[in-house]
Amino acid sequence: MTNSFNVAVFNGDGIGPEVMGPTVHILAKMSNASPNYDLTFTDAPAGAAHYAKTGESLPEASMETARGADAILLSAMGLPDVRYDDGTEISPQIDLRKALTLFAGVRPVTVRKGQRTPLNMPDGKEIDFVLIRESTEGLFHTQGRGAVTKDEARETLLITRDISEKLFHFAFDLAHTRKKAGRGPGKVTCVDKANVFRAFAFFREMFDAEAAKHDDITADHAYVDATALWMVQKPWNFDVMVTENMFGDILSDLGAGLMGGLGLAPSADIGLEHAVFQPCHGSAPDIAGKGLANPFAMILSAAMMLDWLGIKHDNAAMRSDGTRLREAVENVVSRGDTLTHDLGGTAGTDLAASAVLDAVFAT
Repeated sequence: MTNSFNVAVFNGDGIGPEVMGPTVHILAKMSNASPNYDLTFTDAPAGAAHYAKTGESLPEASMETARGADAILLSAMGLPDVRYDDGTEISPQIDLRKALTLFAGVRPVTVRKGQRTPLNMPDGKEIDFVLIRESTEGLFHTQGRGAVTKDEARETLLITRDISEKLFHFAFDLAHTRKKAGRGPGKVTCVDKANVFRAFAFFREMFDAEAAKHDDITADHAYVDATALWMVQKPWNFDVMVTENMFGDILSDLGAGLMGGLGLAPSADIGLEHAVFQPCHGSAPDIAGKGLANPFAMILSAAMMLDWLGIKHDNAAMRSDGTRLREAVENVVSRGDTLTHDLGGTAGTDLAASAVLDAVFAT
């Protein structure tokens, strides 16, 4: 069993390198302190700034680095004034999802006691659910290839049995894992629009077939519009949610809003062999270079990476360190004395990251 792992690092655009730097520093410190695993890091150039300089947004060499890595850390990508000739944004992260068949987009939503949130939370309530967004097809199927004429434009929504069955298997496995860890009751909710679209009736049919294999997990359904309402009214009732690509893209930002903003929203795009871990926020070029960027989402994404590597390689120490890192961020946020400007505080990037590092090694 190997305990040495190489991580491909995509530093990104705008504030991307500013939040990636301290994240890699924390990971290196944790790796150096552990006798049970070793991390190395390989840079992989890509993104809008790279495209502006070279004409390539995702060089083949960087793709090969990603394919050969044990995991991929990717920071914020894209710049508003750098686009392809058809007007669409530079988005290597989407290219990676499709090339590596990263069908499960995992978006955790967590609000702990003491954490600021736009919601008026009832006493004793916390939010802890995971939204799983299919990440390779759905309404993103024709991304960059939609048909546009003078009078109309068309995109194609694609739902396939192959990807959907993998997605639902992943969702129920995650519900089992969360239930075993005491983080959820063991429930999976299929979010769709099966009352209107045949494609989503097909989606739901495959969900129900997977649900029948898991007697100890509760399965239910919710229409996407009702789900948006319930995520605001009673988000503590959710455990694992699974949905189509575009629906998940929208609902995951709503989930970030529940937490107080995208600066606290980590994510992972996971396939059978590869996985990319990245913050949900953008590159924020307006604050790039000012030391104001919130590093928490990037660090939380790194915690998800440690957990995934630990599960995949049966390395309990990595899973434990993933939990330590996640809880360190949650403790810093709940404490509230080292928050960045977007969360109502005054801390800069380095101070916020240092607070997390201190919290990691205080436990």
